[in-house]
Amino acid sequence: MSDPIVYINDTFLPASQAALQISDLAIQRGYGIFDFFKTLDHLPVFLDEHLDRFYHSAEQMRLAPGKDRDQLREVIRELAAQNNIANAGIRITLTGGYSPDGYSITRPNLVITQQPLQLPDREQFRRGLRLISYPHQRQMPQVKSLDYLMAIWLQPLIREKGADDVLYQYNGLVSECPRANFFIVTGNDTVVTSSQPLKGIIRMKTLEIACKQFKVEERELTLEEVYQAREAFITSTTKHILPVVQLDGRAIGDGEPGNITTMLNMELDDLIYNDEA
Repeated sequence: MSDPIVYINDTFLPASQAALQISDLAIQRGYGIFDFFKTLDHLPVFLDEHLDRFYHSAEQMRLAPGKDRDQLREVIRELAAQNNIANAGIRITLTGGYSPDGYSITRPNLVITQQPLQLPDREQFRRGLRLISYPHQRQMPQVKSLDYLMAIWLQPLIREKGADDVLYQYNGLVSECPRANFFIVTGNDTVVTSSQPLKGIIRMKTLEIACKQFKVEERELTLEEVYQAREAFITSTTKHILPVVQLDGRAIGDGEPGNITTMLNMELDDLIYNDEA
């Protein structure tokens, strides 16, 4: 789609005509929030959960969305109808607004965009991910903010190391990847994820699936535990579950996607493709 329709403050218009003023706090200070969900065959997946997180982030950042849930759902429905993209990612962004002094929060700008979405294939799952760790802790980690400074700044280092992404750790405690949550499977089949990071929607669904079959722990997770793990994987809206086969040049387990990771991914796919949000 060469020029999709976007939504800005009660107006639908082509993306090429969409603009924000330079006084917006998202531009001046990087202040704002967003959420991102997908549609499959035109149906939104886990939309209620994504809206829960969007409104939570807005409240924590003192931003008033200006629309209630029903109104926002209607805007999303209309945008999706105009673009007519079957499998898509929809991003809801709420900025700090046009600030007269470049520092004070004003009336937020609500921006909703849609783009085609390509999900990981079997080859990506089979190949797995290679991560490097890096010492960093996000500000306000329970808020899905616009701040991806460290993640973008680290891109040259990630490429230099021949890795796919970075895993944040601070004082030896692992938290998350920039755009994904992180899990390990221990030697006794316990599924562990950090209690610190942003609570991803696919993270939540994975925990619901895992706890029916395995012992599950949400707690502090050390870097050394990750090195010793039998399996590791990430979860995200766009990636579902992908195995992590290497961290800092060390193989995780036998360096191949693990059985529990594979099983959870299959069950998660069943849930996602049968969701009727």
